[in-house]
Amino acid sequence: MLVSKETELRRRYDARWRLTGVATRRSGWVADPEGLNPLAILNSRWPALPSQPCRDVREWLEKAHADVLFEASSLDVQTGQPAIEHLKAALELGAHAITANKGPIVHAFRELAALAHEKKKKFLYEATVMDGVPIFSLFPLGLPATVLQGFSGLLNSTTNVVLTEIEKGRSFDEAVKRAQAMGVAETDPAADLDGWDAAVKVATLAIVLMGVPVKLEHVKRTGIRDLSEEKIRSVRAAGMRYKLVCRAERRGDGVVCTVQPELLLASGPLANLEGTSSAIRFDLDVFSFSIVEHNPGVEATAYGLLADFLRAVQA
Repeated sequence: MLVSKETELRRRYDARWRLTGVATRRSGWVADPEGLNPLAILNSRWPALPSQPCRDVREWLEKAHADVLFEASSLDVQTGQPAIEHLKAALELGAHAITANKGPIVHAFRELAALAHEKKKKFLYEATVMDGVPIFSLFPLGLPATVLQGFSGLLNSTTNVVLTEIEKGRSFDEAVKRAQAMGVAETDPAADLDGWDAAVKVATLAIVLMGVPVKLEHVKRTGIRDLSEEKIRSVRAAGMRYKLVCRAERRGDGVVCTVQPELLLASGPLANLEGTSSAIRFDLDVFSFSIVEHNPGVEATAYGLLADFLRAVQA
């Protein structure tokens, strides 16, 4: 995304960038302050590691002379690590911290936000929910002086695909394999099927947009495993559909959060969502509105990170 939009970034925003570090489980910590070749790395042509490679994220950030960190490690639902330590290290070393990982929001939002404020750097996370849709940036800029009373929606692509494929006649296991083949389900799809991914997203939205420090264990969570294939197909034939629905509602000083399969009229807006599409309805104190994202791919998540990059470097 940075490469494809490089000319536009330079011409419209006077934003120039150089890739000075990349880290993966397979390739280790690669850093070069003079710049790495992004096209070579995209084609799996990695530079040779030095005789004394970086030992950890801090040494890597220091060697890379990083101004911005993009954190996109896998989600650990229960701890938010190692993403939290990656983001903390970036902020402490004077870099903006941008993440697509929901774990740090649920487990360390206040700590990371306070650290960013102290260091006069940005901690941004637009890509954590609904990819590149501007949810978190929308509220402070476009909806000033409003109070979010609650929200509801479909926020997990894997369960949407699995339920749709079962309606078409596939078995549960075949539907999961179909979602994996599409690239929306992990090798171990348990976090999606058991509602953990959706629960983390609900908690993330409630923490950031509703200002309530929701713990993951406070989200009432039920996945889709207990729905029988026969029941899924029979209700579809009767004009209804099962969907894994996320909800949050303000109650006094707290928020009630749920993730569970719900039976919806097939003609309804949420029931009509197919494939990897997602949608959310926000209920404000002054009006309500909905956002739908149609069949996003990896580019949508990349755009969320890119938009945060521009917000950070132009601040």
